[in-house]
Amino acid sequence: MAFSGTLGGGGQEHKRPPVDCKAAPPPGSEICAACANYGKLKPLREQPTGRQMIDSDGFRPNIGIIVSNDHGQVLWARRVGQNSWQFPQGGIKAHENPEQALYRELCEELGLGPEHVEIMGSTRGWLRYTLPKRYIRKHCSPTCIGQKQVWFLLRLVGLESAVKLDACRRPEFDSWKWVNYWHPSREVIFFKREVYRRALKELAPKLYRDNGPGQLCRSLS
Repeated sequence: MAFSGTLGGGGQEHKRPPVDCKAAPPPGSEICAACANYGKLKPLREQPTGRQMIDSDGFRPNIGIIVSNDHGQVLWARRVGQNSWQFPQGGIKAHENPEQALYRELCEELGLGPEHVEIMGSTRGWLRYTLPKRYIRKHCSPTCIGQKQVWFLLRLVGLESAVKLDACRRPEFDSWKWVNYWHPSREVIFFKREVYRRALKELAPKLYRDNGPGQLCRSLS
């Protein structure tokens, strides 16, 4: 599948008007690869801390969301009040599997429901990043030293106007735009770049299944 855009640029920025957030409907009956492998992902001795869970190594279970369009571009969002862009992501609660967390975060951060997207694939194991020391809250117990993530690749099947950044009372983002598939791995904050690169590389064949492996390898170099 061909796509438009450049490695350094993006499309039109979209700002947010307010809407009400309703609980996301339960996911469909089909189980994604991440959920099928959830028992193999070793969430051992996870300790609930309020809304978060921290595993015995200090990593918080988390999902990352890559929303794509029909041009092979991906949704890139700017954090509220910052010049910091990233993919939507969020923690997995104690009662959730990764797919359930995906639909909740999709509703909270982008205002989208299951009817707006198609799951194209997910990573098959935890991808971890460690926080720089200045970001670690050492006064918290247990201490969270980073995130371990399952990443989902989605295709937007609804209208772009369905994206609502004020879906909850405390929005994560104030703007979004479409960018080249590989752009985020170069532009995200430095300590997330390796996880982004690994997630995008693993999921790329799901999006570019019409391309040969040689073309995909050249894109990754």
